[in-house]
Amino acid sequence: MDGVFIFDGNCGMCTRARNGILRLNRTGRLRSEPMQQPGTADRVGVSPATLLESSWWLDSSGSVFHGAKAINAALATAIGTDLPITIYRLPGIGAVQELVYRWVAAHRYKFRGVTPLCESDPQRCSAPQTS
Repeated sequence: MDGVFIFDGNCGMCTRARNGILRLNRTGRLRSEPMQQPGTADRVGVSPATLLESSWWLDSSGSVFHGAKAINAALATAIGTDLPITIYRLPGIGAVQELVYRWVAAHRYKFRGVTPLCESDPQRCSAPQTS
């Protein structure tokens, strides 16, 4: 499945996680975009405030995931196997991943990371990207 991983481009830790997933992209079917691009909330089908709560996955079939499930979908697309999604669906695993994800997302600006994408490349946060 092809798709777009949507992440917080104002967050250094989020940018680092996105960069890590892109380094694993051996299929070439994964794209990423910062959620700060105009129109992203409309594309995902949520309010701008809801969009800021987590990372998102929008795949070519139109499916939308958020949180840990979005990261698993992006990882599955990058490495070319459904194993991350299969593990996420095991009883209790997805719930634990979401619990950890929620905590990390709530504290994401306190973690060290790289320079946030929107700070290092502001134009990427104002126009649609394909990488």
